Amino acid sequence: MPNDTLAIEDYALIGDRTTAALVGRNGSIDWLCLPHFDSPACFAALLGGPEHGHWRIGPSAEAESTRRYLPGSLVLETTHATATGSVTVTDAMPTGDDRADVVRIIEGIAGEVELEQELVVRFGYGSVPPWFRRLREDGTEILVAIAGPDRLVLRGPELPRADGHRHRSTFTVREGDRIVLDLCWRHSWRPFAGPVGESEIVETTVAESAEWLRELDYEGPYLEAVQTSVLVLRSLTDGVTGGILAAPTTSLPEAPGGERNWDYRFTWLRDASLTVDAMLAVRLSEKVDLWRNWLLRAIAGDPQDMRIMYRRDGGRDLVERELPHLPGYGGAAPVRIGNGAADQRQHDVLGQVMLTLQRLREIGLDDTQDSWRMQRALLNELATHWEEPDQGLWEMRGEPHFFTHSRAMMWAAFDCGVRAIEEDGCEGDPTGWIALRDALREEVLTRGFDESTGSFRQHYGTSEVDASLLQLPTIGIVEATDPRFLGTIARIEQDLLVEGVPLRYRTTGVDGLEGHEFPFVLCGFWLVTAYAQAGRVDDAERLMEQLVSMRNDVGLLAEEIDPATGRHWGNFPQAFSHLGLVLAATEIAKAERQQAGAAQAESAEAEQKEAEREQAHGSLSEPGEPDPAVSPQPQDEATPER
Repeated sequence: MPNDTLAIEDYALIGDRTTAALVGRNGSIDWLCLPHFDSPACFAALLGGPEHGHWRIGPSAEAESTRRYLPGSLVLETTHATATGSVTVTDAMPTGDDRADVVRIIEGIAGEVELEQELVVRFGYGSVPPWFRRLREDGTEILVAIAGPDRLVLRGPELPRADGHRHRSTFTVREGDRIVLDLCWRHSWRPFAGPVGESEIVETTVAESAEWLRELDYEGPYLEAVQTSVLVLRSLTDGVTGGILAAPTTSLPEAPGGERNWDYRFTWLRDASLTVDAMLAVRLSEKVDLWRNWLLRAIAGDPQDMRIMYRRDGGRDLVERELPHLPGYGGAAPVRIGNGAADQRQHDVLGQVMLTLQRLREIGLDDTQDSWRMQRALLNELATHWEEPDQGLWEMRGEPHFFTHSRAMMWAAFDCGVRAIEEDGCEGDPTGWIALRDALREEVLTRGFDESTGSFRQHYGTSEVDASLLQLPTIGIVEATDPRFLGTIARIEQDLLVEGVPLRYRTTGVDGLEGHEFPFVLCGFWLVTAYAQAGRVDDAERLMEQLVSMRNDVGLLAEEIDPATGRHWGNFPQAFSHLGLVLAATEIAKAERQQAGAAQAESAEAEQKEAEREQAHGSLSEPGEPDPAVSPQPQDEATPER
C-alpha cells in the first residue's frame, strides 16, 4: 500500500441524509458523491490519488491531530496542534433543498498555525475535469467549477488559486480567527444557490440530530456506542426516499490488494430490514413507514421480479462495471460501480423483510391494503420456487446451494405470513403456507443438521459451518439452549474464530472468488447475541467489549477488521456492523435484566423459605422450651438428620 494512503479507519463520516463524505484525519475530504449517495463521485482520491479529486485543509507543518463528533451528532471537529499553535476545523453537511453543501469552519485556538488548502475537483469518479471561473457575487469573489450537469461554488475569504491542474492556497490562522468555507453543489442550469447561513449551520445541524436522538430508549453499558451507531444508520437513510444504504462507499477492499471490492451504495432489502429492526430495538420508530412505503414502490409490479437490492430511490439500474482509470484503494483493483449480485436469487431476503414487517405490526403500524397485498403476493411467489437452491446471504458467486440459513429464513417468511392471518387479522387462508412452513422446519432440523459434527451446517452438501447459523434462535426456528445450536456455537468457535472474532465462513471455494478476508464485524455481534441468548452473559460481555474497542477514534466500523492489527477493511462505515452493535447491545441488556431478575427471584425464594422454616420451628416449640431444630438432641445413627 502506498505510504500516502490513509488507513480506512483514519476516515470519518459526515452527511446530509442524501449523500455523504469521508474526511481523513489529515483534513482531506477524499470521497464525495454528488448530489446523491449513488451519484458519480467528484472527490475520488479514496480509490486513487489526489489527482482524482479531494479537498484538503490542514497544517503545513507536522501536527498532532485529534478529532471527535460534537455530542449528539455527526458534525466532525478536528483539532490540529503544531509547534506554533492549534486550530480546529469543523466539518458539516447541512440538509438542503435541491442543493448539497460541505461547510468547513476554521477557528484559531492558540498561537498561530499555517494551513494549506488544496482543491481538486474531478467529476465522473475522478475522470472529468471541470471548467473553473472566478466570479463576483454581491461584490464578493466566488470560485465556480462546472462540468455538464454539475456545478460547484466555493465561497469564503480564503479561496485557493489555480496551480496547474489544482487550486491551492496557504494562509495563517491566529487565535480568535474564524474562517468559513462553503462548497455548494447545484445543477449547472439552476440559478446560484445563496449562502447557506454559515454562522448557524453547526448549531442547527447538531440540534436536528440531537432532537432525534432524544427519543432513543436504551439502558445499558454501551450507550455511547449505541448512540453513534444509530446516528450512522440514520445518516445512511435517504431522508427523502426512505432508501437505506449498506454503506456510502464502493470498492474498499476486504483485504490488501484483493479483488473482493464491491459497490455498497444501494439498498439491500435484507440490510434495510435489519436497520429498521435495530431502530425498533431502541424505540426509534419515527418514520419507519417511510421505509415501508419505499419498499412498496421498489417492489411494485410482478412479484416474480423482486430483486434483492435497489437504488436508494427504488431504481433497478445496478449494472456492474469497472472503472479502469482508478487504481483502487491501496492498489486494490478493480474499482466497481453497480453490483452484479442484484440479479441473484437469495431466498433469505423475503424472510428478513417479513420478520421486520411483523415487528412493525407488533408496535402498532397496521398494514395497509397495499402492503398486505404485496406480502401475500411475495409469499405465494416464494411458494412456487421454495425447492430451488440459491446464492445465500453472502451472495456467493459460485454454484447455488441449499444454504441452511436461507432455508430457515424461508420458514420465517411463511411463519410470519401465517401469524399475520391468525394473530393480526390479515385477510387470507394460511393452509398452504402452514404446510410449507412445517416442511421447511423439518427439513432444516434434519438436512441442515450434521449428526457427525453435532452442529448445523452451512449448506446441505457440506460439513462446514457458517456464521449466519448464529441467527437461528433470533428468527425463532430453534431455541438458543437447544443442544444442536449449542453445538453450532462450539463449531463456530473451533473453526471460524480469529483472535476471538468470527469469519463469515472459510473462503475455500464456495464463494467462487480468490483471496481471503478478515473477520466480519456483523458476525462478531451475532456471536455476542448468541452468547447472550444461550445464557453465556459473561462471554457476551467479553466479546462485546472487544468489538466496541475495535471502533475507530470517532466510533465507526468498517465491514471487516483484522483483530491482530486493528486495521479496518471493506466498505466504510458499514450499516451491517453498526446495526449489529445496536442489536447485540440490546440483547445483552435483556440478558442482564433476566439474570438480575432470576437472582432477585432466587434471593426472594430463599428468604421466603427461611421465613417459613422459622415459622414452622416456632410453632413446634412450646413457650419456654428449647427448639428441637436448633438444640442438640440424642440421635440414632440410622435416623437421618433433619
